[in-house]
Amino acid sequence: MRTVFDQTECNHQTRPGHERTEIPGLRHHRTILTFLFLATFLTGCESKQEISAPGAPDVEVTEVVRRDVPIYTEWVAQLNGPNNAQITPRVQGYLLRQDYRDGFFVKKGQLLYEIDPTPFEAALAQANAQVAVAVANLSNADTNVARDRPLAAQSAIPQKQLDTDLATQAASKAQLDASEAELTQAKLNLSWTKVYSPIEGIAGLTISQVGNLVGTTTNMTTVSQVNPMWAYFSISESDYLSRADIFHQIANGKSIASPAVEFIQANGLTYPQKGRIILVNREIASQTGTIQLVAEFPNKMTALRPGGFGRVRFQTGMNDGALLVPQAAVIEVQSIYQVAVVGEDNKVNFRVVKVGNRVGTDWIIKNGLKPGEQVVVQGFMKLRDGVQVNPKPFVAASVDRN
Repeated sequence: MRTVFDQTECNHQTRPGHERTEIPGLRHHRTILTFLFLATFLTGCESKQEISAPGAPDVEVTEVVRRDVPIYTEWVAQLNGPNNAQITPRVQGYLLRQDYRDGFFVKKGQLLYEIDPTPFEAALAQANAQVAVAVANLSNADTNVARDRPLAAQSAIPQKQLDTDLATQAASKAQLDASEAELTQAKLNLSWTKVYSPIEGIAGLTISQVGNLVGTTTNMTTVSQVNPMWAYFSISESDYLSRADIFHQIANGKSIASPAVEFIQANGLTYPQKGRIILVNREIASQTGTIQLVAEFPNKMTALRPGGFGRVRFQTGMNDGALLVPQAAVIEVQSIYQVAVVGEDNKVNFRVVKVGNRVGTDWIIKNGLKPGEQVVVQGFMKLRDGVQVNPKPFVAASVDRN
């Protein structure tokens, strides 16, 4: 380096009258600065070259598979118990006591409420007294008839007197019957001051509070049967007609004809126990063009509750030789579905496909793919059309394709 600088200096033409004066040591410092500048420049070039040529991104891929798969159809459903008893008292009075805990199970015949029995006990006592009076009047009438009948036969008394005795006897008997009916009603009214559950199920929150005046129009609470649980859903007329033979058998009590029905809960999980269709409504709704069906599910653990929403589904057909890819491999943008296909040169080609039904965690591809082609399942963020990738097998354990 020094020789080069020296030669440059020798070739430098000095203007007349301007003689060069060189500061001692300046040449040495200038040489060092030049060396550092070149080293920095070369290092920067090397770094840029490394950044501009990154390695191929890693992606997880899987093959497009062909197999026969069952086709399931889903409908929105709402849950309700087979029986929902609104608890209403049969007599009017002030509520003394609530004998159940809100939201707890109750048995059929379990005591729920007690109404003040005092006025009904008084009415019962009065009815007993009226019966006693009627019994006494009838006894007296019977005595008069027994006495006057032979006398009238002997013409010892006028026949009219016997007729009067017989009429009094009949009226007394009728009065006794009426008094006994009032006594029966009084007993019923007194018994109705205790309100019992007519079914077994879960009793809801009480509406009537202790001290309230309740009557025959008061809804005190509701008891719902929850085992089994019914799911109500509606299907289109065309869906109904395509399976009319099955629904006909169900309507005639042949429950074995019902397909196994699954219930997908609001959290997306499938209810562990399968149900069956037990009811097909009588008519197709003219406003919606649908007919209502009911599916019954066992519900021993009461996980399903009245009013809950979900989806029911059952098999409606079979797709022979369907092409399947994981749902994670399908990209949806504005109702356009695409998959990233990896070719033999490991280059990515984004391809528009036509999708069908979902089958578990897979998606049926109707058009756009061939069996055995490799599609990307993980790593889309690194991709663009034509980029070369480093494909790795998709970890099947991470997503169950059954």
